[in-house]
Amino acid sequence: MENFFRRYFKGDRTIWLIVVLLSIVSLLAVYSSTGSLAYRYQGGNTAYYFIKQFSFLGAGLAVIFLVHLIPYRVYSPLGPLLLYIAIPLLLITLLFGTSINQASRWLEIPGLGVTIQTSDFAKLALIMYVARMLSLRQNNLDDIKKTFFPIAIPVVVVCLLILPANFSTAAMLGASCWLMLFIGRVNLKHLLGFTGLGVLVIGLFIFVALKTNTVSRVETWKNRIENYSSEGGGDKYQATQSKIAIATGGLVGKGPGNSTQRNLLPHPYSDFIYAIIIEEYGLVGGIVMLMLYLILLYRAGIIVKKARRTFPAFLAMGLTLILVFQAMINMAVAVNLIPVTGQPLPLVSMGGTSVLFTSASFGILLSISRSQNKEELFDGEEAPKGDY
Repeated sequence: MENFFRRYFKGDRTIWLIVVLLSIVSLLAVYSSTGSLAYRYQGGNTAYYFIKQFSFLGAGLAVIFLVHLIPYRVYSPLGPLLLYIAIPLLLITLLFGTSINQASRWLEIPGLGVTIQTSDFAKLALIMYVARMLSLRQNNLDDIKKTFFPIAIPVVVVCLLILPANFSTAAMLGASCWLMLFIGRVNLKHLLGFTGLGVLVIGLFIFVALKTNTVSRVETWKNRIENYSSEGGGDKYQATQSKIAIATGGLVGKGPGNSTQRNLLPHPYSDFIYAIIIEEYGLVGGIVMLMLYLILLYRAGIIVKKARRTFPAFLAMGLTLILVFQAMINMAVAVNLIPVTGQPLPLVSMGGTSVLFTSASFGILLSISRSQNKEELFDGEEAPKGDY
């Protein structure tokens, strides 16, 4: 059995273990949090959403397995191509996408009746592109025309296209790319100027949207911040139910399937799944979940440290940053540290495209790790640091 896993499941074993543990937690939490919902809307079939999530995770594991077998160097030329596809898709989604909760985040594939969240695809494409450009421009980092603008402009375009429907994703993606540029030793003056311009543009966008009432999501952001900051007023139903779930979980929780707040908490299978996990598995379960993502960050740091060239280092760094940021944001919302954002818990919350693109990110990390373990080098020789 051990030889079987060594032969077919390569790369960092700890990351593989994290994937398996997160998948198991996802199935348990989704089944528990959707049982009543499925009984009510799926003709008494309480396992309906469990089976659906099981199929998504099965497809996700297949994606991880297939992607981790592809040499990481393939993703360097693929980055710009995917970005050229992602930008039109984001624009089409913004203008004609399926709107849920006043947000056009989903695009229906004609003839299949399947919807995809194009921002998930754009996140992966942009991280690949930034990693490629940083690796190719290591000798011209201070050149604003050759290095900074070719990287910064696509980041701005993608984030601005995501922003009207999903502020938190745009902010998270922008912050991840900013950190990649900072760690990649891009001129700090350029970065700070870029940051100031970004804050100005976002502020102007929000001001105009509020004055003209042309972007309904801006009013939603305003209400969420006001509800979060108000001490007694405002609609704090979600935060209150989440606090109750966490408080009643205690140290070891109520046990699997014994949540009571799942029937009261909106979106207990996605946005607030962390609160349900703590209610059923206690503070211990919550800390274990937190540690899984922190260990992922640590293992990615080891992959970056071992990288013999810059492209895989930047790619591993960017993918891990956005996964861990997303996890931290979801957990912070559940414990009421920040306003509601709508970010799912990676590989745990119920979802389709979210699970698949998260799985692709894990697969790429494992591909980079696999190549390091096998010491795969271009032409059998060690390339200099600036090569990808």
